[in-house]
Amino acid sequence: MKKDIHPRYDYVVFRDTSCNRTFRIRSTCQSTDTIVWEDGKTYPLINLDISSASHPVYTGEKRIASNEGRIAKFNKRFKTPSLQ
Repeated sequence: MKKDIHPRYDYVVFRDTSCNRTFRIRSTCQSTDTIVWEDGKTYPLINLDISSASHPVYTGEKRIASNEGRIAKFNKRFKTPSLQ
């Protein structure tokens, strides 16, 4: 393996901001933000909007989505009266 061409692969803490859950894994992600982990060491911190801890597919929560598409919404909004 060539030296100094590969990204640094070390422990990083990820925080899901929607449910405030944190987890530590090895990654090549880098950040200037840091956090002191449970073992007393300081690790880079990456904030996430969503993770498996809060995603509906993994949590089993159901969310109702609109079945009406964009074109149908447009036609409904700007529908011109029919001329007869």
